[in-house]
Parts: sequence; C-alpha cells; structure tokens
Amino acid sequence: MSLGQPKRLDLEHGCFSNNTAEQAVRMPKVKQKISGGFRIQTGLEAFCTIRSYLATLHKQGTNLFHALTLTFQGYPPQPRFA
Repeated sequence: MSLGQPKRLDLEHGCFSNNTAEQAVRMPKVKQKISGGFRIQTGLEAFCTIRSYLATLHKQGTNLFHALTLTFQGYPPQPRFA
C-alpha cells in the first residue's frame, strides 16, 4: 500500500465541496447570534423543519415564493425523491 498522494475523487457534477453544509448551518447560527437563541424547543424544531423544507425545494429548482404561496393556500408542494 502506497502512502503517496491520495486519489482525487471525481464526481459526475464536479468536485466535492462542503459549501452546501456550511450554508445550511449559517442561517440558524445568524438567528442565534441576533436573538440569542430560541426560547423553546418547539420553536427551534419548527424553524429547522421549515428551513430544511425550503432548502430542499431550492436545491430542486423550485420557485420558493410560489411554493410558500401554495403552502399557505393549503397545497404545499412535495419535494421530489430520487
């Protein structure tokens, strides 16, 4: 076994990056800094659920304003599953 250079991981759509993970964590951290955190656990859970839902729709190319409008009208769009 060689201890030389590690093999580069070639992905179909480009190189691996953790920017998506960093962006997902950024909004809750900013909210924590501004307001000092969440007052109750259910508020934190609701925030994370909504944020995760919108991030998934955004990654799939959905218009978020339209998705939120449909959601408040009682017809929430469902994310596609691979």
